[in-house]
Amino acid sequence: MATNKNDFVELEFIGKIKDGEIFDTNITKEAEKIGIAIDETSFIICIGQGMVIPGLDKALENKETGKKYSVEIAPKEAFKDRNPSLVKLIPIKAFKEKNVNPYPGMTLALDNMLVKIISVSGGRVLADFNNPLSGKIVTYEFTVKRKIENINEKVQAITDYFIKKETKFEIKDEKIILDIENNFVPITKILNSKFKQIINLEFEVKNN
Repeated sequence: MATNKNDFVELEFIGKIKDGEIFDTNITKEAEKIGIAIDETSFIICIGQGMVIPGLDKALENKETGKKYSVEIAPKEAFKDRNPSLVKLIPIKAFKEKNVNPYPGMTLALDNMLVKIISVSGGRVLADFNNPLSGKIVTYEFTVKRKIENINEKVQAITDYFIKKETKFEIKDEKIILDIENNFVPITKILNSKFKQIINLEFEVKNN
C-alpha cells in the first residue's frame, strides 16, 4: 500500500551533498563512517507536516514500504539559497561575553543558529548565519520501513519533534494529556492546528 500525505511512517535515510559526502543519516553503519552518534530509536514522521525538508517531504508521498528510493533536491526545496544578508559583522565582545574566542573556520551555535566564523579583525567578527548546506543540491536515499497505525507511536513522534524533550502523556476522553510545564501551552495550540484532524484527538497540558 502506497504512502499518502498525513501518513505516519518510519523512515530510514541517507542525506548527501550531490557528488559529495554524507551530511545526515539515521543508519548506524553509515553514521559511524562520518563519525556521528545517532539515536537508536525509530525515526517516525508525519508526511506533509514539515518534519523533514520540503523536497524530501514531497518525495515520501506515493511510495511503497520496504522499497529503496532516491531523490535529488535543489536548494529551494532543501536548505535554501545562500542569503548575503545573513553574513554579518559582530563586535567581538558579543562572543567574549559568552566565553567564546572566535577564530576563522570555527562553527558554533549562536542565538539558536549555526554560525560559521569567516574572519576576525579589528575587534569585529565576520560571521555567516547561513545554513552550511544552503545553496547546495542534496540527494536522499530513503526507505519507508513501515506505516504507523499505533496512536501512541504517532503521539510520541509528534512530541519528540515539536517539544524536543521526553514527554509523558495519556490519552483520555478523546484528548492527549501532556505532562509538561504550563509554558508549553502555546505549543499545544500549534499541535492542534496541525494534527487534530489527522489523529482525531486534541492536545492539552495536564493541570498540575
